[in-house]
Amino acid sequence: MTALEAAEAKRPNILFILVDDQSPFDLKIYNPDSPLQTPNLDKLADSGMVFTGAYHMGSFSGAVCTPSRHMIMSGRTVWHLPIAPWGSKTCPPELEQQTIPAVFNRAGYATMRTCKMGNSYEAANKLFTVRHDAIKRGGDEESGSGWHGQQVLNYLAERETTKETKPFLIYYGFSHPHDTRDGRPELLAKYGAVNHTDPNSVPSLHSIQPKLPLNYLSAHPFDTTHSDVRDEVDVSGVWRHRDEASIRNEIGREYACSENIDIQVGLVLKKLEQMGELDNTYIIYTADHGIAIGHHGLMGKQNLYQHTWRVPFIVKGPGIKAGSRTEGNIYLLDILATLCDMAGITPPETNEGLSFKPVLTGEKDIVRDVLYGAYSGGSKPGMRTVKKGDWKLIQYEAPDRSVNETQLFNLKENPEELLLQHRDTEIAQLSGVHPTPAQTNLANDPAYAEKRVEMEAVLLAEMRRLDDPYRFSNQPSDNLPEPPKPAAKGGKGKNKKKQP
Repeated sequence: MTALEAAEAKRPNILFILVDDQSPFDLKIYNPDSPLQTPNLDKLADSGMVFTGAYHMGSFSGAVCTPSRHMIMSGRTVWHLPIAPWGSKTCPPELEQQTIPAVFNRAGYATMRTCKMGNSYEAANKLFTVRHDAIKRGGDEESGSGWHGQQVLNYLAERETTKETKPFLIYYGFSHPHDTRDGRPELLAKYGAVNHTDPNSVPSLHSIQPKLPLNYLSAHPFDTTHSDVRDEVDVSGVWRHRDEASIRNEIGREYACSENIDIQVGLVLKKLEQMGELDNTYIIYTADHGIAIGHHGLMGKQNLYQHTWRVPFIVKGPGIKAGSRTEGNIYLLDILATLCDMAGITPPETNEGLSFKPVLTGEKDIVRDVLYGAYSGGSKPGMRTVKKGDWKLIQYEAPDRSVNETQLFNLKENPEELLLQHRDTEIAQLSGVHPTPAQTNLANDPAYAEKRVEMEAVLLAEMRRLDDPYRFSNQPSDNLPEPPKPAAKGGKGKNKKKQP
């Protein structure tokens, strides 16, 4: 081995694993009562660090995946992306040249990607030296997650054959558990689920199906400003149904797809171990955002409750304490800065994220005190949230839909974000969990009026800091110009059935 090869061999490898639509509460590491079996992720968590406070910043589109994946790639905040309403003014040109693949290509890394096609950042995706992208949401190895896993195994085998010494950055993405959730037959059976295809009927209940979540509702108590988005009315297998049988079956399908992902991750980790590369590889496992599937009477990712705003996040690698757990208060947009920090690379000037390497090394518990989230894919201004400490505010407004709602939660007392409507559900009766007034929405409780005012001020400050182009009716207008309408995609109605 030459001196250059020896130096390259010491640089850490990176395996970044991204799944499509997964709530952290699907996993036992966040919800011990979950029946989902993910032994490889459990082992990864036991040998690394679990973040309990990881979030995506939000979306201005019903296709929440798209801005999320732009933020991951670029380290830019949500309103500073090239596809944002004012992107032409708030984003530098040719941003793709400052994204993960471009930065790591220039640093001498071998870069490889497999993931879904579409609703992503194509200008950046095509910069990976090796790329195998496809939509794979079927129920067998070739049409499902096994295909993505095989692309990574083939790549690693090729490295072995050619004796490649460059450190690698592998972007290991999946098309599942995003709908349509056509799982492998044996895994569907394990969770009592079927690939239901009739919109005019509901599937059968089965005793081994996952239970309804504690914060299940048969309908959300008010319009969320985009209640007719595809994810809420047209997901194959559920459509507009919110009955117990439909939701439990769909959660079972989600779990079948997620367990298959765990199997594929395990095969890649085993290969890295056989190659002697595992100990010198940073591994990150996360999702582009969470998902509702029955929580709060919702199905999709167009909301800002914890099951959807939060993401699962596990990191293993050199210098990370095994079995550790931290809050972190990180965004997905912090990934670029952190990967650069891990690899000893200067992050690009366009990056706005914060490196959370100090959290990984135990020097800090969190990287920021306040977290902001946005959803503005439907009527405007839409939804905004802000979290500070145990307190979380969510504001909803859509004048054209007569929506004006505010929620205030103490997440320490009410981690499920239970509402008054949850007090009379069958789940409350069966579980004996009857939320007290202090464990529901506190926005209109006079005892918490000062806290509401405080959190509304924090929200306004974050909206201003992050160049949010909208304001709520109870906020100063700040004389903001009306944002331009998003550019039409694909011509007249061509993307009507496109899955976000």
